[in-house]
Amino acid sequence: MKIKGTCRRCGREFLVEQVIGNGGRCPWDGKPFQADYAVVLVDSLRDAEAAGNTLENALEKVADLGPDFVLDADSVIRRIREHVERLERSHGD
Repeated sequence: MKIKGTCRRCGREFLVEQVIGNGGRCPWDGKPFQADYAVVLVDSLRDAEAAGNTLENALEKVADLGPDFVLDADSVIRRIREHVERLERSHGD
């Protein structure tokens, strides 16, 4: 899973892996996204991408099995959507 974001300062799009590799800084303007908690931010972004990959791979395997049920999409993505929407509203306040 390739998670993308947009810098609130420069408006440019980035991949989370670029932020991880850049120590929590914007790959374009070089400024930290969270100066006080850069290590926590980088670790959390790394965890989010790994968890996304794990979930995506597991659901692909389940779908490949062709089980006699369907999953409720909202039960899989609701909380994720809520957190992403919270990030969209947040301004670092």
